[in-house]
Amino acid sequence: MLKRGYKSKAWSGPQNWRVPLLLVFLTLMLVGLLLLFQDEVQKPNLSDRLQTQKWNSFDSIVQLHPTVEFRNGTDVIWQMPESPKAVLFLAHGCNGRAINFWDQSLECPNCVGLPEERLLVLNGLARQFAVITISSAGRCWTLNEEVLIVKNIINWWISERKLDKLPLVALGASSGGYFVSVLANIMKLSSIVLMIAEGTFGQINVKKDYPPTLFVHMPKDLYRQQKIDEYVEIFKDKGVDVDVIECMEFPLSPNTLADRIPGLDRSVSARLFEFFQEKGFIDEKGYMKNDGRALNWKRALQEKKSLSLDKNLFPHIQEELNLAFAFHEMTSVHSDQIFKWFESHMS
Repeated sequence: MLKRGYKSKAWSGPQNWRVPLLLVFLTLMLVGLLLLFQDEVQKPNLSDRLQTQKWNSFDSIVQLHPTVEFRNGTDVIWQMPESPKAVLFLAHGCNGRAINFWDQSLECPNCVGLPEERLLVLNGLARQFAVITISSAGRCWTLNEEVLIVKNIINWWISERKLDKLPLVALGASSGGYFVSVLANIMKLSSIVLMIAEGTFGQINVKKDYPPTLFVHMPKDLYRQQKIDEYVEIFKDKGVDVDVIECMEFPLSPNTLADRIPGLDRSVSARLFEFFQEKGFIDEKGYMKNDGRALNWKRALQEKKSLSLDKNLFPHIQEELNLAFAFHEMTSVHSDQIFKWFESHMS
């Protein structure tokens, strides 16, 4: 029984502390959603990047007018903007050549202009990089005498054009990535980008003066991803600036091939998209079911008499199919981040 004048206190059970706890939870959820939304706004998604990097995106800014030379038994193809701020060396992968980076023209009648390679060059020229490409002696790059030959060619070219005071950067894809990782050990480079390549860091000793390195890779390649993760830790331990860009798969649309390949119009692109769906090469959402190299799409296309296509476009289509699957292919999709990496390490 309660004593007279004593007021009973309400029981401070769960119903009293649940309300503030719920408010805290809702506040944290709201903050998390706002941060997530802000991150999505600040980082354009893959679809946006593809839309802003059509094959003719740079027509009003820069045109490809390369100079072709032959030195030390190999092709040297280059172009220099009016006021270059840096020099960029691009190294192709196996089965590649310097001619893949440049459109066919009067200056370079044998040039091929593969979609991703040419976009990398155009991105560089638009940002005032002088761009030089060199062909490997064989199918792939070798890592001994050829490294010295290329070093001498680049030094000669820089000296001839009085670009000695400019920063020198390099990007290599696949075999070219291994090559650039070795070149960086014997040549002063401001920074490098290794694309779909983990480099040769199992064989060379990374020192603290090794150039800042950006790995651009495709996580579907699990072995390469594992090696890159391992090497990133080595770089950090040595105090070398390092970063990683992961390239993910993306769905094809009826316009994708026309948007990225010069000379392929939208009607043909749409018919190819329908054809690939009809043959089961892509799923209902437009994603590639397998790497473009593993599909018999060329033979199937040649058998389809109602859809005739210039065979010279086959390598261009092949590259974009490989890129969409995102296992192992040259890519220009992340050019903005790649060139920001170069520009942030030029002082």
